[in-house]
Amino acid sequence: MDETSVAIVGCGVISEIYLKNLTGRPGIRVKACADLIPERAAARAAQFNVPKSCSVDEVMDDNSIDVVLNLTVPKAHGQVTLAAIEKGKSVYGEKPLAATREEGQAILRAAKSKGVRVGCAPDTVLGGGLQTARKFVDDGRAGFPVAATAFMASHGPESWHGDPRWFYERGSGPLFDMGPYYLTALVNVLGPVRRVTSSARKSFPERIITSREKYGTKINVEVPTHVAAVLDFRSGVICSLMTTFDVWAANLPWIELYCSEGTVEFPDPNSFSGPVRYRMARTTWWENLSVPFRNTTNMRGLGLVDMVEARRRGREHRASLEVAYHVLDVMQAIHESSEAGRHVEIQSSCERPEPMPVGAADFVVDA
Repeated sequence: MDETSVAIVGCGVISEIYLKNLTGRPGIRVKACADLIPERAAARAAQFNVPKSCSVDEVMDDNSIDVVLNLTVPKAHGQVTLAAIEKGKSVYGEKPLAATREEGQAILRAAKSKGVRVGCAPDTVLGGGLQTARKFVDDGRAGFPVAATAFMASHGPESWHGDPRWFYERGSGPLFDMGPYYLTALVNVLGPVRRVTSSARKSFPERIITSREKYGTKINVEVPTHVAAVLDFRSGVICSLMTTFDVWAANLPWIELYCSEGTVEFPDPNSFSGPVRYRMARTTWWENLSVPFRNTTNMRGLGLVDMVEARRRGREHRASLEVAYHVLDVMQAIHESSEAGRHVEIQSSCERPEPMPVGAADFVVDA
């Protein structure tokens, strides 16, 4: 099998699980680690026996590297992705695709011009839990979808993350950081969004870090930290979405889909596993669905594997640029709707990705 050469740019916390899953993966060779902090890149390279650690510029100039895995902080996603595309490299990146709609549009244009692939997290939608929920809906077992709710409620990462400042910078916040999990899951099942309306606020202009590494450090909040939105999907489904870093405790479902003949309860969209529950009309009990799919542990990197295999086979990859841009477009529109006090029509669209094959082994993406 031909090998695809991959370099990781950004060697922070999330890079560890990607390296664990991708090093030694058939058909993929992780060749380099790069970071603005050279010591961090060197540590990751040593930890996973990656051949070299180097600068970001060295990665971009290395013609033997096929794919850049972009794990930088959100406000740098667009810049790094565009730099890699300019060098003729494909890119798979962490969510969100970029910090602004304009950066996302630039990525769309550049990828088309250079003829390269761009994929974007979350790939949790390819996991067994969310694929099971999608199959249940696609098979029509609960009738047709009518409405949905989606909730992400926490009090932010400053109590546990080593350096949580970027969570409150441009391109992040609860909507841009966690919203992609929920929105991508919904788009995979329901298709694209037609319009949005919302209210958003910056509840606290300043946050205090209480995790050990930077205890007591103050964070200036740049983005809304409580967002409530209504999404009108082109399919006719209406969804209520809330993302917040301002809630200490809540008893809320992650995602519920209300269909003509029953209700489907989705698993945490930030995970690859279940459970998936449903309750049919005129019954008084919930039932658990069996999960016929694999990929139910922390499989981050599955979307990159799918992108590499899709390129070999000449098909579309599932964690696609079009879906990632549509999600970015929807998120920016949600912020704009609150600022303008009106509905915002969504100009972008996308196709629902193909479902994963039932019963295939972990990291197997084609039947």
